[in-house]
Amino acid sequence: MALPGLGRALVSAGKLGQKAAEDLYKKAQSGRTSFIAELTGSGAVSASDLAHTMSTAFAAPLLDLDAIDLQRLPKGLLDPKICIDYRIVVLSKRNNRLMVATADPADQQAAEKIKFATQLGVDWVIAEYDKLSKLIEAQSTTANEAMDQIVGGEFEFDEFAAEAVTTDTDKTTSSEVDDAPVVKFLHKMLLDAFNMRASDLHFEPYEHNYRVRFRIDGELREIASPPVAIKDKLASRIKVISRMDISEKRVPQDGRMKLKVGPERVIDFRVSTLPTLFGEKIVIRILDPSSAKVGIDALGYEPEEKERLLSAISRPYGMVLVTGPTGSGKTVSLYTCLNMLNKPGINISTAEDPSEINLPGVNQVNVNEKAGLTFAAALKAFLRQDPDVIMVGEIRDLETADISIKAAQTGHMVLSTLHTNDAPTTLTRMMNMGIPTFNIASSVILITAQRLARRLCANCKAPLDVPRKALLEAGYKAEELDGSWTPYRPVGCSACNNGYKGRVGIYQVMPISEEIQRIILKGGSALDIAQQASREGVRTLRESGLLKVKQGVTSLDEVLSVTNE
Repeated sequence: MALPGLGRALVSAGKLGQKAAEDLYKKAQSGRTSFIAELTGSGAVSASDLAHTMSTAFAAPLLDLDAIDLQRLPKGLLDPKICIDYRIVVLSKRNNRLMVATADPADQQAAEKIKFATQLGVDWVIAEYDKLSKLIEAQSTTANEAMDQIVGGEFEFDEFAAEAVTTDTDKTTSSEVDDAPVVKFLHKMLLDAFNMRASDLHFEPYEHNYRVRFRIDGELREIASPPVAIKDKLASRIKVISRMDISEKRVPQDGRMKLKVGPERVIDFRVSTLPTLFGEKIVIRILDPSSAKVGIDALGYEPEEKERLLSAISRPYGMVLVTGPTGSGKTVSLYTCLNMLNKPGINISTAEDPSEINLPGVNQVNVNEKAGLTFAAALKAFLRQDPDVIMVGEIRDLETADISIKAAQTGHMVLSTLHTNDAPTTLTRMMNMGIPTFNIASSVILITAQRLARRLCANCKAPLDVPRKALLEAGYKAEELDGSWTPYRPVGCSACNNGYKGRVGIYQVMPISEEIQRIILKGGSALDIAQQASREGVRTLRESGLLKVKQGVTSLDEVLSVTNE
């Protein structure tokens, strides 16, 4: 693998091993982070050490940004978007050259971008990455300020990869769609959400105010409060580029759109509108195709849990169920499994409502109940298409469950989801749906229940002294409290969100053993199944979460909040 110049310089300086550098580079590529952010965020190289190494390797001066007066920095020499994208700060201009602070002087793309935008040469000055990021954030305009400042100008509609499809509307609606400040505000919101690693954007109109919230690491945070007057214009703009009917404001609508964020990077968005008392609420889900390719190791499975799951999906037929509430990462888990099964010799078909992740090599079908294309209808069609693997977005009714089970019994691997609290209750839920117990016992081979917990920031987490009694009440056994580990608490720094950065999965992976099959056939309760699973070494969700606390991955409070006992 060809490392970028930054990686090669660190390896040459002996600050990082070749294998470690390649692994971090792969991780940065599969996620949505830059290589330098992955280096400093993982703790492989400190920001200070990195700056000194780059200064020596590239013979560039080293600058302490703490000594810089933000008010005295030149303004207007370079597009702020370029500064944010490439994490650079313009320090001064002399003759036909710009002096620019960076943490990565090997970034040729940044140098070329600056030269093209300004027609000036570039002299690099090295700065520490964390201080540079803070300075850029302080310089960047807030969304609310952007709404006040943006006037006139043209916005390149081509940046949106979807073409507009409009219906006949009146003149007012046309002006709403092309309103330049609204166009630029929406563009900024989408880019901000992407850069902040948000999963959803909420545009919410109320009687006297309008707010924009992002869901970051599972929590909603208010980002902006634009004027109420823009609500209709913003809704019309979003609906145009999402291929919705902009004249229809009385019923919910769904759509999709794309936004280019680089020469080769396009983000997909799923859009949903909902008529409320004071206008249309719009929720935009960011769909990241790379999330299906992060690999099973990045999801948070423990070694024995990973082994059970891989063993189940590698079997020629049977049913594997993933269960959990909305937003618990079920889709990513299923697509990670599909990505591993996706080989030239295997025919994979999926039915979803709607398809969130585009996976080349997989035949994906969007359910359309209005047109009669239900999950059950799609499944029946799949069985005539010579499938090896079938993925059903969700088992909602007896007909879908019945066809799925028959498919699993007749030589197909079936993957699907259910909304239940844990693995044992999934089996009793299927019984309550009216599925015969012998069909459940003979088809289901494994059930995974999961939750998502926020991951503690590696840079700022701090040890926490928790009373022994509280740990015992949380679910730890007395023998586990041997003093060999300590729980951590969130602190908060420039690299994270209130002490957390990213999320990790908590799993209960329950294979259906012969003994559990017997309990199912006898019509046993979820409690009977849970007790047998525990005897077979299957952890509950709480126990899996407590293990993550012992490993220092997440906090005790976070585990207690996402798992119920």
